[in-house]
Amino acid sequence: MKEHLTVAKFGGTSVADAGQFRKIREIVAGDPGRRFIVVSAPGKRDPGDTKVTDLLIGACEKARKGEDFGKDLDRIRDRFQAILDGLGLEFPLQEEMELLAKSLREDPQMDYAASRGEYLTARIMAAYLGYTFVDPAWCICFDEAGQLDPLMTARTMRASLLPLDHAVIAGFYGADMAGKIHTFARGGSDITGSLAACAVGADLYENWTDVSGLYAADPRIVENPETVPFMSYRELRTLSYMGASVLHSDAVLSASEAEIPINIRNTNRPEDAGTMIVRHLPSGAAKNRVTGVSGRKGMSVLQIEKVMVSDGSGFSALMLDIFRERALPFEYCLTGIDSITLVIRQDLLDPCREDLLQEIRDKLHPDFIGLRDHLSLIAVTGERATESSDANVRVLEKLTEEGIEISTINQGAGKLNLLIGVPEEKYESAIRAIYDYRQGEIHRQAKQ
Repeated sequence: MKEHLTVAKFGGTSVADAGQFRKIREIVAGDPGRRFIVVSAPGKRDPGDTKVTDLLIGACEKARKGEDFGKDLDRIRDRFQAILDGLGLEFPLQEEMELLAKSLREDPQMDYAASRGEYLTARIMAAYLGYTFVDPAWCICFDEAGQLDPLMTARTMRASLLPLDHAVIAGFYGADMAGKIHTFARGGSDITGSLAACAVGADLYENWTDVSGLYAADPRIVENPETVPFMSYRELRTLSYMGASVLHSDAVLSASEAEIPINIRNTNRPEDAGTMIVRHLPSGAAKNRVTGVSGRKGMSVLQIEKVMVSDGSGFSALMLDIFRERALPFEYCLTGIDSITLVIRQDLLDPCREDLLQEIRDKLHPDFIGLRDHLSLIAVTGERATESSDANVRVLEKLTEEGIEISTINQGAGKLNLLIGVPEEKYESAIRAIYDYRQGEIHRQAKQ
């Protein structure tokens, strides 16, 4: 019989101090299948605290400017020393801090400096658990441009991890063939955990954080929102990309391709089941029309009109080429008979706004250009709706009833996958209205 195998990743709040380390040891001891552990750098111990990664980045920025970074390193040393003292561990922290200081003085590389929080945390966690430490610089492979090499990474991670009974892997970074450290985007330890789960053929990837799963809406907007017990990979990617911050959206890709379930759990409440991310909903589970709602502010909508843009003239392709040549991404694009509409992050648009509009006028000679700022983009997902569901219509009706203007609508594949543009000042009202509709549907179904 195949042994159940779990990769467990613990986020920054889960390793913030010695007390959190002790909770992790209890969690790991509670399941012999938790053989591979991935850790982030220590996060905030309280709202007024500073994350270790932010301290490291600050020290590197000072080093690059030729400023004194000694106090920053003192704060970093104190954070780790407090953990070691609380656990009663011997560890060569002073030696590691001297190596970091030397690198900052001689060649302050931002990715290297930022990665040292995960590196030190993983080494300390490995010593505390009695596991083998695995440095991702050995097995997570980047190219010289800083892009992940997934095929090489899969091979080297398997070779590094499979011979080991137990291991702790530092999250967030890897290295290229020359040994230069490269990091993922912030939150990238989630990606490390997913890659490790795929490499060892795990039965489950656990992502331990400070909440008991994924909320159906942002708790800063909706009071006491429900935790979603089950969610599809696609729903999670959409909601994460659009602002739900529990799990990095890219972390879902590798696990979903290998069909490894992801369980989002709470380190401070390990008895809670959390949210299970799966490909198919288990038999008997409730089929809510709306699984969750999330969103992002700071969007602009660009509308270009020209008679018969869809007549094969290549107008749309030329338009997209302008964006590609500028390396200017957009959230989505809608085309009609006489128009193209693009939703763009306003902070990316602002530096090139006038130049972009002039280039469009010069190259495409549109009949009309319209640009509207200060919009929000809201994602509503619900793959568990019935085939005959009118949930998308009801969501839009609910917003209309609340007097919320809808500027754009994009319906994707799936039973319910809406992207809705609303004015920024109506963002929170729209989130609450959609969540209220969700809860009303759940109560209505419960009575049937």
